[in-house]
Order: sequence, then C-alpha cells, then structure tokens
Amino acid sequence: MIQFLKAQASSLMATAADFICTVVLKEVFGVWYFLANIIGVTTGGVVNFFINRDWVFEGREKEIKFQAIRYFITWTGNLVLNASGVWLLTQFGPFNYIVSKVIVSLIVGWTYNYFLQKNFVFK
Repeated sequence: MIQFLKAQASSLMATAADFICTVVLKEVFGVWYFLANIIGVTTGGVVNFFINRDWVFEGREKEIKFQAIRYFITWTGNLVLNASGVWLLTQFGPFNYIVSKVIVSLIVGWTYNYFLQKNFVFK
C-alpha cells in the first residue's frame, strides 16, 4: 500500500508538470491544444520516470538503460492513450481540452500506468 501511495504522489507531481506545460503552451503561446498536450505528456513522463525510479520503486541499483527502454515502451502507450483520449473528448464531446485531459489522465493513470510500471518497467 505504501508503494501505491508513493506512486500516486509521484503521479501527481508528474501530472502537475504535464498540466502546467500544456496550459502555458496553449494559453500563453497559442500552441494547438493537441500538440501542447503531447509536449505536456512528454514533460510529465520524464518527471515521472525519475521520481518513480529513485523513490517509488527504488530501482537505482538496476541499470537505467533497460529501465528507460521499458519505460519508453510503456510511456509510448500512455502518450497514445492520452493524446487520442483528449482529442476525442475535446473534438466530439462536450468538454474543453482541460476537462478532457483531467478525465483521460485519471483513467489512464489508474488503469494503465501504475500496473505496467510496477510489473514491467521497475520489476
């Protein structure tokens, strides 16, 4: 349970980096929300990898190269799920990109990220 709670705290930090990046790019610099979302997800992914590696799953003693490769594979699926989910809910649903991003981030985070990071990336 402690590891799960640490993973959720790590996810919140990564999500904050993701959302700040996305909103600043979209609202301040006028970047298309879809591209801003992809850049935000990328930023959050980098933050999440290092926090999870060092704190949540304590994988420092293992070689980073193999963890990074497994994380990249997992993160690519995360990116596809996030980008497509935000796009679908924003384009065809009643939501703006921020609400879409919250909904998709929660679903993907709880059903995809933790399970794969625990059992594949940092096993």
